[in-house]
Amino acid sequence: MAAEPTSPAVSAPSDRKALYVLLAVVFVNIAGFGVIIPLLPFYAKSFGAPDWQVFVLFAAYSVGNFFAEPLWGRLSDRIGRRPVLMITIFGNALTYVMLAFAPNLWVACAIRLAGGVLTGNISTIQGYMADVTPPDRRAGQLGLMGAAFSLGFLTGPSIGGLLGDESLGTIGFRPPLLFAACLALAAGIGITLFVRETRHAHQDAPRRGRLDGLKDAVAHPVIWRTLIVTLIAMAGFAGMEATFGLWAHAEFGWGKKEIGFCFLAIAVTAVFAQGLLTGWLARRIGETTTVMIGLTLIMVGFGVQPLVHVWPLAVVAMMVVALGNSLAFPNIGAIISKSSSPERQGEMMGLNTAAGALARIIGPLMAAPLFVLVGPSAPFAVAAGLCAPALFMAWRVSKAVRRSA
Repeated sequence: MAAEPTSPAVSAPSDRKALYVLLAVVFVNIAGFGVIIPLLPFYAKSFGAPDWQVFVLFAAYSVGNFFAEPLWGRLSDRIGRRPVLMITIFGNALTYVMLAFAPNLWVACAIRLAGGVLTGNISTIQGYMADVTPPDRRAGQLGLMGAAFSLGFLTGPSIGGLLGDESLGTIGFRPPLLFAACLALAAGIGITLFVRETRHAHQDAPRRGRLDGLKDAVAHPVIWRTLIVTLIAMAGFAGMEATFGLWAHAEFGWGKKEIGFCFLAIAVTAVFAQGLLTGWLARRIGETTTVMIGLTLIMVGFGVQPLVHVWPLAVVAMMVVALGNSLAFPNIGAIISKSSSPERQGEMMGLNTAAGALARIIGPLMAAPLFVLVGPSAPFAVAAGLCAPALFMAWRVSKAVRRSA
């Protein structure tokens, strides 16, 4: 017998408290992640690493995410959300401590890989939200989760910059890494104290093979198309993200301060859109239409970026992209959630998050040679072009949703 979900009703006070705690957990975890992301290149250089090894350090995390998301999502469907969240969050705190005392770069890469595995719990959090939220409210709740993400990315890098001191070598990176560990520890304590279980595990629940969920997703007319949308659209965005700083430096002579300002504007746009606009729009025009509007905005923002030659327009274009992302991706999660059976929420959400992790690996690998061989604006043009097949597939999703209604 499979695990049985409780009835989805976000009106219960305990459910509302748990959702607030989970949003705080997302914020704290991503803030801890953001603390070390700007420092990683300098951290790698403190070991004397060449540029290609810096990429390996970054990629190890996404590789871990790619393999872990479906695994944790499937496990949370079987044994419950709460134990999976506790294992992953406390384990993530441990990886930050280990990274602070890593003896060389290759050990650090292995720790980052483990960290990617242990932070592959986003699908579990999304599954929890689906458990306690009525279907017509899921896009809004996933939008709030995205807003917590953006707030974490907004605050984390500034904290890391204040705590880190690259002039001290590897020792100079211990304070921000240990601070990130403390944030993860606080998130784990919050889960332990305030989050109840939403699924009742049974010892006789049938075990599913590793590929069973993927087979189910491929056979589903809505879910497999939605996963393709995530893969295509996210690959273009990740490729642009990897080269944006180099493009801005080549086009406007920007340094860290100006690039940081641009990402601040992007984060503020995302927080506003995901917190206030995403769910409201989905309830009025539907998730699939909102996804298509979001993808169109992403295409426009990326498409005009190579054509602008004054920095204020470049910032506006990136804010348009951020708005499009904020509309599209939470609603993609809502579509998958509504199309999945209650006992498969975590597993299907995990496949979607894994598709995003794979895109974050493919995107930079695609964008780097385009930047070098074609030109600094080439990744933007390709990212805009990728939105066309993503839009077509999103239109096919809307047709499949209408047929299954």
